[in-house]
Amino acid sequence: MANKAIIAKKEAEVKELAEYLKSSNLVLLIDYRGTTVEQDTKIRKTLRETNANCKIIKNNIIKRALESNGESGLDDLLEGPTAIVSTTEDYLSALKVSYKFSKENENYKIKGGMIEGKVMSVEEIITLAKLPSREELLSKLAGSLLQTISKVAVAIDQVRIKKEAEAGA
Repeated sequence: MANKAIIAKKEAEVKELAEYLKSSNLVLLIDYRGTTVEQDTKIRKTLRETNANCKIIKNNIIKRALESNGESGLDDLLEGPTAIVSTTEDYLSALKVSYKFSKENENYKIKGGMIEGKVMSVEEIITLAKLPSREELLSKLAGSLLQTISKVAVAIDQVRIKKEAEAGA
């Protein structure tokens, strides 16, 4: 029979993970099988820079934590070694980092996950990861506005030149 202290420790671990997952904007399940220590260290460091983290937790504990939050849509993904990438802040930057790393390293695969509490497939997650960042979109908008303003300024200047030419003639 299992030791009561061990059971209590695991229950506390499940409860802590469930609370963290509930407050997270992004929860990615990652298959890291075959990833080297150097690669793992690199992805964890890069994720920390985006205020995200990567934890390796037993599938059974992940499953129980998700069940306690009323989520069962990820159960079929909990096979083999699983790491959890999660953040309570901007999920897009952490998602982009994970996707980029998965493209560069064939042993690091996104299995699926949740974004803002919604279960997402790998395809949906990758589609979001490919979108431009907020900063990129804002700079494109600013460029478009600046281009339009420049065209208006040139048109007004041409009207001025024409009026001056007519007045001088």
